[in-house]
Amino acid sequence: MLIFCCFHDNPDASRQRVMSSVKVESAVKAGALLGEGPVWEESDQTLLFVDIVGQKIHRWSPATNQIQSLETSDMVSFAVPRKSGGYVAGVGRSIVAVDWSTQAMTPLLELDGDKPNNRLNDGKVDPIGRLVAGTMGREVRPAELERKQGSLFSVDPDLKWTKHLSQVVISNGMDWSLDQRMFFYIDTLALSVDAFDYDITTGQLGNRRVVYHMEKEEGLPDGMTLDAEGRLWVACYNGGRVINIDPVTGVRLRTVSLPVMKTTSCCFGGPDFSDLYVTSASLDILQSEKQSQAEAGNIFKVTGLGVKGRPSWFFSG
Repeated sequence: MLIFCCFHDNPDASRQRVMSSVKVESAVKAGALLGEGPVWEESDQTLLFVDIVGQKIHRWSPATNQIQSLETSDMVSFAVPRKSGGYVAGVGRSIVAVDWSTQAMTPLLELDGDKPNNRLNDGKVDPIGRLVAGTMGREVRPAELERKQGSLFSVDPDLKWTKHLSQVVISNGMDWSLDQRMFFYIDTLALSVDAFDYDITTGQLGNRRVVYHMEKEEGLPDGMTLDAEGRLWVACYNGGRVINIDPVTGVRLRTVSLPVMKTTSCCFGGPDFSDLYVTSASLDILQSEKQSQAEAGNIFKVTGLGVKGRPSWFFSG
């Protein structure tokens, strides 16, 4: 099914950019309970993603339309490529090394060791190969949890970790500005996209400020990615959309609507990084909504946006 659904929220943006028709299609029929953490693997032209509640790491090949999967022992919140081979993933409160060829997982370290009811959530690698990952309390159901139990950490290649933030509710989307001097971050229930000054050498954060505050109808800010023009694309949980934000002006430029409400994260991929992949969830969909939300849990491909993304970085440890 194809849906034509890109809306310009800023008239100046539409004058500045010549757009082809935007198309949204269900690319990966994953049926995930809580699909998350998409990462495009440029070398293999595959999409890496996780099903947090389904406790699986998936790799999908557009060339063959095949999905390879690996089961984990606990909720798996992210998986990112590792420079030395394989991946590192967030499983429960642990960072683990994943050898895809043998399906072996080796624990590397545990975060929030004093909070057994916590789990890792979103994680991403910064431009010099440092892993940044956050935690949250385990949910009773989506967005229902003990608040301010989470933290934001960085993990250096030698596995030394640093806590940067505490009293986080749901640690979520993150990315870095093109000049590597800003870190963008989402604590979902704060309903905002924030920016920090970022010291790329040390990983230290400072000068937190709000870049964009969500409007009520937009849903909850979840995962996000930055495009090659330095603008943010934010998946909106319970909003059925991805919004495009200029972090300099704080203006919403465009809205891409999807045929499912529980959109969770996004990344650019494809041969030239011009496709936007959007993950979604099927967890806790009401019986009355199942027909209208039949594609929930799938991964959607958005084409024709007229922008490109950037390759992801590898964890250097």
